[in-house]
Parts: sequence; C-alpha cells; structure tokens
Amino acid sequence: MRYVIILLLSCLACEQAPPEKQAIPVAEDSTFLTGTFYLVRHAEQAGVDSVLEATGHQQAGALYRLLQDSGIQKIYFTRYPGSLDMADSMYQYLSLDTVSYVADSSGEGLLYEITRQKDWGKKLLVVGNNRALVPIMHSLKAKPKIDSVAGKDYSSLFIVRKYKDSVRCKRLNY
Repeated sequence: MRYVIILLLSCLACEQAPPEKQAIPVAEDSTFLTGTFYLVRHAEQAGVDSVLEATGHQQAGALYRLLQDSGIQKIYFTRYPGSLDMADSMYQYLSLDTVSYVADSSGEGLLYEITRQKDWGKKLLVVGNNRALVPIMHSLKAKPKIDSVAGKDYSSLFIVRKYKDSVRCKRLNY
C-alpha cells in the first residue's frame, strides 16, 4: 500500500503545470461615444411657463423642414417649457421617440441619458436651453467657435459629428 501511495505521488509530481491564463482582448463597442448630434436651442416662448410664440412656431417649422430628411432617430429634450415644442413637428410627422435629459453646466446629463438609452452611434436631435448647448458640445469634445448661445439667437443649428478618433462641428442658420 505504501508503494502505491508513493507511486501516485510521483505521478502527480511529474504532471505538467497548468498553462497560465492569457488575457483575452475585449472587443470595444465601435459606436460608444460616436454619432451625429443636431443641437438646437428651444424656441421662443410667450412666457416662462407657457406655449410658443408665433415666431417660435415658425422656428419649429423651419427646423422640421431643414431636418425632415436627415435620418434623425430620436429626440432628446430638456424639461424646460418650449423644449419639446421646438421638436414637435419632428416628433409628430416622423413618429420619433423622445427622451428627456437633465440639463447641467457640464453636459454630462445628456451623455448619461444617451448611454442609458443605448443611443450611441445614432443621429439624435438635442433640444436645450441656451446655457446647456455649449457644455454639451464640450462634453462631446467639439470645439464650437462660440462661448455661449445667448440673447435672441434662436436660429442656430449645430451639427456635431463625433467619430471614434475625431469630432467635427458645424453651425447653420435656419
């Protein structure tokens, strides 16, 4: 019996060591932090908590005519009055889904919501107030040629194309 145990132990000692675990490369999602973002300020309103003025409706209509064939897949809007009204035509005529996001001074609220909704790599319309748009562009690593969207500038559309390694930002008036 003693010889059997010694024989078993010697066989175990001769056994090869298990191979070391090798790192398996993780495939990165190629759409993460990419996409085309159409950023626009919400339209003019008649008051703080009210509906759009006549010029606001005209701006919303002009935005729809400009973007109706752009392939936008979803609308992101702030909870401020007039924000969803600005994209109302796109929402109704193109039957697009909408998502609200928390506007903040860093733009991170929008990035969080896009991640949560799994909308990276898509074409998104983003409607925000004048203080939210530039931080959003900065959070997307875009470098707009402005510091703010202030005053009565309700007719600017910023198109941010975010690729894996680069960002392009273009400003249009509609």
